[in-house]
Amino acid sequence: MTLSPINRLHVRRFAIASLCFSAAACAPSADGETRPQAGSSPRSATTIATRPAGEGRVYGLGRAASPADIAGFDIDVGPDGAGLPPGQATVQEGLEIYAAKCVVCHGPTGAEGPFDLLTGRLPNDEFPFATDPSVRSTVGNYWPYATTMFDYTRRAMPFDFPGSLTDHEVYAVVGAMLYFNGLVEADAIIDSAAVANVIMPSRDRFVRDDRTGGPEIR
Repeated sequence: MTLSPINRLHVRRFAIASLCFSAAACAPSADGETRPQAGSSPRSATTIATRPAGEGRVYGLGRAASPADIAGFDIDVGPDGAGLPPGQATVQEGLEIYAAKCVVCHGPTGAEGPFDLLTGRLPNDEFPFATDPSVRSTVGNYWPYATTMFDYTRRAMPFDFPGSLTDHEVYAVVGAMLYFNGLVEADAIIDSAAVANVIMPSRDRFVRDDRTGGPEIR
């Protein structure tokens, strides 16, 4: 059956009126509970648990985070290497893991893409990003700290299954990326000390944010 424009308008008005009626029938009262309004069916009312006065409602979702829950997220690694986990891997292991889990997005040596380039240093390790927007940033020409590269890789890679790499695999893949950029040797062993000791070509191009806050910070 085809509705005329007028009939369609009536249907819309009826639907809107029905929604308004349902909402009004379940309006919350001042004490935080939902009670049926005059003329509504008692079955349409749903009781909402409340906290003590002034603390807002409790909706029965989730639970308090345990220390173990928090520890699972508290894995940040700072520029100085604080927070790097124990473990180690070789560059050769990294090349194997890279070929299995990274090559599709970044290419055989990290320089091919199709996604972000990992490999590539500029002549004399120049840093022209402020004046030449056509230059593509890579791990080799832009990333300031190998430690935070570990942090990012562990959290965000691989793209289709982030957080799935073990610490051993992350050390290995970081070793492969450093090797691609000529920053470690092919026989290097990558552990927390090795990652913290790598001097990235662009480290001195960044200025540490030492602001402490206040009205002058917007």
